Amino acid sequence: MAAWTPADIGNQTGRTFVVTGANSGIGLEASRALVRAGAHVVLAVRDTEKGAQAATEIGVDAPGSTEVRRLDLADLSSVRAFVAELDGPVDVLINNAGLMAIPERRTADGFEMQVGTNFLGHFALTGLLLDVISDRVVTLSSVAHRLGSIDLSDLNWRRRRYQRWFAYGQSKLADLMFAYELEHRFVAAGSPLRSMAAHPGYSATNLQSRTESVQDAAMGLMNKVIAQGPESGAQPTLYAATMPDLPGGTFIGPSGFQEIAGPPVPVGSTVASHDREVQARLWDLASELTGVTPHIRAGAHS
Repeated sequence: MAAWTPADIGNQTGRTFVVTGANSGIGLEASRALVRAGAHVVLAVRDTEKGAQAATEIGVDAPGSTEVRRLDLADLSSVRAFVAELDGPVDVLINNAGLMAIPERRTADGFEMQVGTNFLGHFALTGLLLDVISDRVVTLSSVAHRLGSIDLSDLNWRRRRYQRWFAYGQSKLADLMFAYELEHRFVAAGSPLRSMAAHPGYSATNLQSRTESVQDAAMGLMNKVIAQGPESGAQPTLYAATMPDLPGGTFIGPSGFQEIAGPPVPVGSTVASHDREVQARLWDLASELTGVTPHIRAGAHS
C-alpha cells in the first residue's frame, strides 16, 4: 500500500477548519494544504498581522479560503472572545499552537506558560466550541510526552523547581490524555464527534528558537541535520484531520525510525497516557482551573 501524502486529502469544499497557531510552522503548512483542498480555514493566531501575511501567502491560486481571528491561548478572556466572535459551524478543530522548553513564565490567568498555552488554553477552547463542531477535534502532542508525568497537585509548577523540558513533557502528555479522555466521553455520550491526537516527529519550526538559552543553537544545528521540514511535519495533523473513516482515539505520527520522520501512521503512546483515572482527574482539574465544563452532545455514534 502506497504511503499517504497530502495529495490523498479528499475534497474539503464546504468544510470549515479552525487551526490554532496557523501563521507559522506546522499550523501554516496544515492550513495551506487544507485550503488547497478547498476548505475554509480560520487562522486562529495571537498576532493578526502575521496571520494576515500567512493568509495572503496561503490564498495564492488556492480554491479554498481563509479568515484571520485573534486568539491568545495564554489568556482565557481571549479564548472566550474568540469563541464569541466566531461565525458559523466548525467541522474540525485543530489544537496546534504551542510553546516548547521556554523559561519559567505565567499566563494572564497565572498558569505555568507551557501547560497554560499548550493544554489549558486548548482545553477551554475545545470545551467552548464543542456545540458547533460537527466532525472531530485533533490535538497536537509530541514524542516528548514520554518525558512527562502529570502532577495533579502541582500542575502549574508552583511548589516544584521549574524544569523547562519536564514542563514541556507534562504539557504534551496532558494534551494526549485530553485527546483520549475526550474520545472516551464522546463514546459514552453516543456523540457523533471524534477526538484524535497527532505528533509531527522532529520538524524544523520556530519552536526550537524560543528557549532563550544555548539550546537554541544546538537545536538549530539539529534542525539542519536530522529534522524534517514543516510540510512533512504537518502530515500527521492532516491525516488525523481529514481521513474519513479514522477511528476516534487514534494517535497519528511519523512512521520512520523513532517516529522522527516519515509518512503518517497510527502510533502508540506510553502506558501513563492511557491511565483512565488520571485522564478523568486531569479533565476535572482543567475544568476547575479554566472555568470551562465541556458539554458533550448525545447522538448516534458513528
